[in-house]
Amino acid sequence: MHILMLSSSRVNNCDYLAAAKNDILTHLGAVSECLFVPYAGISMNYDTYTEMVQHALPELSVIGLHTFDNEVQAITRASQNNQAILVGGGNTFHLLYTLQKLGLMPIIQEQVINQDVPYIGWSAGSNICGATIRTTNDMPIIEPPSFTALNFVSCQLNPHYTDEHPKDFHGETRDQRLTEFVTLHPDIPVIGIREGSALRLTGTIKEPNLELSHDYDGVLFTQKNGKSSLPAGTNLTYLI
Repeated sequence: MHILMLSSSRVNNCDYLAAAKNDILTHLGAVSECLFVPYAGISMNYDTYTEMVQHALPELSVIGLHTFDNEVQAITRASQNNQAILVGGGNTFHLLYTLQKLGLMPIIQEQVINQDVPYIGWSAGSNICGATIRTTNDMPIIEPPSFTALNFVSCQLNPHYTDEHPKDFHGETRDQRLTEFVTLHPDIPVIGIREGSALRLTGTIKEPNLELSHDYDGVLFTQKNGKSSLPAGTNLTYLI
């Protein structure tokens, strides 16, 4: 497996995907053609979204999955075509809804887990790498048939994690929301990935290796220990 789960497409005020570009290209190695999954995009059409990713990654050939007459066939051929799968951010509920509606979830799992197709996601594209999308930050603007995600990692993920608490803000904080999750689901940990950071999953199903990137620390929520810090570079294989 070669799975890169980026928290975000931007860090601070950098250009789109600029902060992650070196990690993306390193992760892909000799692979230069990518199938881009734009279905999390709501505020822009899929052609525009694909063009934005292509502009940010000129070293690659980025092909929008929506341009194929048969999306299942396109993903099924990713391995033999030496292609990677990129999944962009946006609304996680709409992304999962569309992937499930098109029957793409098991096909992506097969290609990534068993056929060694590289996978890179950011924001919503990373959120669906967990067991479910129940710890996304997004509003449920559409209802997918199931919250079950790709389950590359069997715990929960929270990209864009922040523990900032704006002055005079009286709504629930991210920490409170994630604490609520582990309270209801004491056997399922949640990894919070800060913007600029990522998780990298390599190896096989029998011998996986999950690491937090060396750029920023992360956080772990469990029912037993509450919130704890994860130093940059921490090996998290024990969580899967």
